Amino acid sequence: MAGFRQRVPAPADITMVAHPSFTLFVDLSEGDGLVYDARGRRGGGSTVVGPVPGELRVGGRAAGGIACLQIRLSPVVAAALLGAPAELGTAVVPLEEVWGRDAGRAEDRLRAAVSWDERFAVAADLLGRRLDARPSPDPEVAAVWWRMRAGRGRVRVDDLAQEVGWSRQRLWSRFRAQTGLTPKRAARLVRFDHAARLLAAGAPAARVAAASGYVDQSHLHREVRAFTGATPAALAAAPWLAIDGTAWPAASAGPGS
Repeated sequence: MAGFRQRVPAPADITMVAHPSFTLFVDLSEGDGLVYDARGRRGGGSTVVGPVPGELRVGGRAAGGIACLQIRLSPVVAAALLGAPAELGTAVVPLEEVWGRDAGRAEDRLRAAVSWDERFAVAADLLGRRLDARPSPDPEVAAVWWRMRAGRGRVRVDDLAQEVGWSRQRLWSRFRAQTGLTPKRAARLVRFDHAARLLAAGAPAARVAAASGYVDQSHLHREVRAFTGATPAALAAAPWLAIDGTAWPAASAGPGS
């Protein structure tokens, strides 16, 4: 998780990049705060964003500045916390739609905290209590997800099904129902994310394609287009990736702000 604050009242506006996680934006602004525009649908306040949100822009304006707590959940954790139905994989929905009436009380507790460290502690407590009270996803689904992450998306679905003792059809069905993504799309997303980080770090596209397991540079270009609608060069300069680098610097063991 990470905390963000823009202290000036000028509007913020940034386009999100697909990521292999569900993202919770908890709006802690005073008055009008976060707003989003996804596929022409506008909304505001605390929001849950699926791993592949499409053309999503997040911004806002508030008299005292924008304050936001961002929490990223792996699909298997999101499955337990939010239910993560299949249709949520590409959705952008208000937090209360999936969190229920407790969403407002959670926001109040977080706003009452006096520092980001205290907010992180409150959020961890809220998430932990909810996890304890809800059923976990299938251990096979969790195992497949972590194998995808460990292999940076360079895995075969048939091999994963064999590893957990399921048929390909059963793995496809259970994984999609519990994470909102098919196994193939999840693996593609993990591989894309690895490539996006390398591009943002300044690696040339040809080298990124080889390091990420793409057939060639054209293959990488097609995948970047599929997930973002942009070119690899445009993705490398995406402000969203720069924000991630600030929030989770490689040399830091804790969240940023």
